[in-house]
Amino acid sequence: KMAPMKISLEMEIGITGGVEDGVDNSGVAKDKLYSTPEEVWQVYETLAPISEKFTIAAAFGNVHGVYKPGNVVLMPELLGKFQQYAGTKLQRGKPLNFVFHGGSGSEKEKIDEARGHGVLKMNVDTDTQWAYWVGLRDFY
Repeated sequence: KMAPMKISLEMEIGITGGVEDGVDNSGVAKDKLYSTPEEVWQVYETLAPISEKFTIAAAFGNVHGVYKPGNVVLMPELLGKFQQYAGTKLQRGKPLNFVFHGGSGSEKEKIDEARGHGVLKMNVDTDTQWAYWVGLRDFY
């Protein structure tokens, strides 16, 4: 139904750690915080025949919320491996478009690396919420 309306789809796969909207993923096994090339490929293979208007929010250690540096092991190099896996199958470089869920508090170098591997959009909701609340607190 989305293709005729030219609507894009954002597909989140794997588990984004942390807590958001009452869902607590902070206790999940660490290996669940990382998507695999096969999982990413399955999403691409399923959605590509329907429309090219989709992005994949793969899990690469990203978490909802803000954490002290060192508490999160963000591995944007995995996005490069996902690109390589799909690129080999499709015989072209960087065929995937990614979304970076749980980007609040991430280090600039990791953000830049993720962008280099095909991240088109980054969600920073927690940073936005903190800025909003600090503004309200300081005003009143």
